[in-house]
Amino acid sequence: MTEYSRLKTSRSAAIKATLDYPVIDTDVHTNDFTPALEDYIANYGGAKLVDALRKAENSRLNSKVDGKDWYQQTPEERQYYRTIRSPWWARVTRNTLDLATYTLPELFYERQAEQGSDYSVLFPNNVLAPAGAGPEQRQALQRAVNHYHADLYRKYSDRLTVVAGIPMGTPKEAIEELEFAVKTLGLKVANIPGGVKRPIKAIADKYPADQFPEIAKYASYIDFYGLDSEYDYDPFWAKAVELGVPITTHYGSQGWTGRSSISNYMNNHIGHFADGSQAFAKALFFGGVTKRFPQLRVAMLEGGADWGAHVYIHLVDRFSKRSLKGLQNYNPDLTNANELYELFARFGSEFLEAHPLSKEELTKSVLGSSFNRHSRSPVGSELEDFAAAGIETIEDIRDRWVNTFFFGSESDDRTISAAFNDKANPLGVKINAIYSSDVGHWDVPDLTDPLAESWDLVQEGVISEADFKAYVFGNPYKFYTQANSDFFKGTAIESKVNNLVSPPTDKNLVVA
Repeated sequence: MTEYSRLKTSRSAAIKATLDYPVIDTDVHTNDFTPALEDYIANYGGAKLVDALRKAENSRLNSKVDGKDWYQQTPEERQYYRTIRSPWWARVTRNTLDLATYTLPELFYERQAEQGSDYSVLFPNNVLAPAGAGPEQRQALQRAVNHYHADLYRKYSDRLTVVAGIPMGTPKEAIEELEFAVKTLGLKVANIPGGVKRPIKAIADKYPADQFPEIAKYASYIDFYGLDSEYDYDPFWAKAVELGVPITTHYGSQGWTGRSSISNYMNNHIGHFADGSQAFAKALFFGGVTKRFPQLRVAMLEGGADWGAHVYIHLVDRFSKRSLKGLQNYNPDLTNANELYELFARFGSEFLEAHPLSKEELTKSVLGSSFNRHSRSPVGSELEDFAAAGIETIEDIRDRWVNTFFFGSESDDRTISAAFNDKANPLGVKINAIYSSDVGHWDVPDLTDPLAESWDLVQEGVISEADFKAYVFGNPYKFYTQANSDFFKGTAIESKVNNLVSPPTDKNLVVA
């Protein structure tokens, strides 16, 4: 342990000492030492690849108009261009020990006990920066970045594992990088962007991007891969299942409607990860991805877990009203024209006297917009929003939402109580909340705090001790091992978990 260690005074270490199960942190952010990374990238692909990384990273962090970002613009220019307020001071700096810890793998490895963790999954802050590069460089740059991180953390793999960034511009490039990351680099967790911005073709055809770059910048939509996608991403999901790779994402929605303040970052930030991840998860659900690939495991991080319960509850509630059976309550063809006319004659004769109408005319008038809104009524599959998801019972919703998705919740997030509220959640289930400390970002000024903050929720009665165990161990363990039963083989916690879980009956079933 380093001379700077605060292990003896760490609340988290003291709490960890009382637990009879390991702690798995699913979301730790690390910094790269830029000169070392760029040297590696240059050796891998030359100076042009380094330039591509710099441009992609700058593009990701700074939205510019006429060459000026928010901080270079005057208030009048921000108002004129509607330039969204971007984040600032997003990383720990005053706590110098932690700043060094996030940058130096050996130091972070040594401080695992101080943090109160047995095993951590690492997300380098620029692991998906290559996604912002052009298509001609994106794939090579992503491969180089993944290769650098794999080499950097390989000797610490008994307690730390780094994710592989996977570009999702097309299924082909995603599959190629996933295979390279797993088969060549030995990485075992994938981190993907939750959506890809694409041009709206009708506008792009009329206003080509090379001639009208400003129009192209805004005339776009987000492809979430599962529903209404431009590509068939099933081969990628199939490859993830085949290789036993759990999928993760940090997908936000800053800049979307309601999150586009030109002056206030917090206005844009609060809830944006939940909104972005919700759009991604619903696309996989309604697009039938979770039906076709029940073994797929997906974790959405930094958004909390309460939204997972919220969407699950509303899926069940809406299915009862908008299933094929439920929809018949709103079928205009089932209105009884005779009964309606008799009711008007008895209770609203003045309307008929002022506006004499036939039974058919009266029915059409009363139905109003419900009857006249469209040129025709929807037919066949157009009626059933739940068709692709294959939902016939609410148990199907449970299996294709609750079983597939895991929700990263930060240590001080009291809304986690909704995930564990089996009285409110249909069928008495608890949502898969997973311990995601988010150390390395401004949310955590001291890396020794998160586990203790989570235990505070137990002491305050927000969650139970059983929920705490599921949060920091059971659910994370389930997420990784249901995708890959050998995930923890050879790690520091392999022997610890052997006494805590039953042997899996197959590759994708672990009973905790």
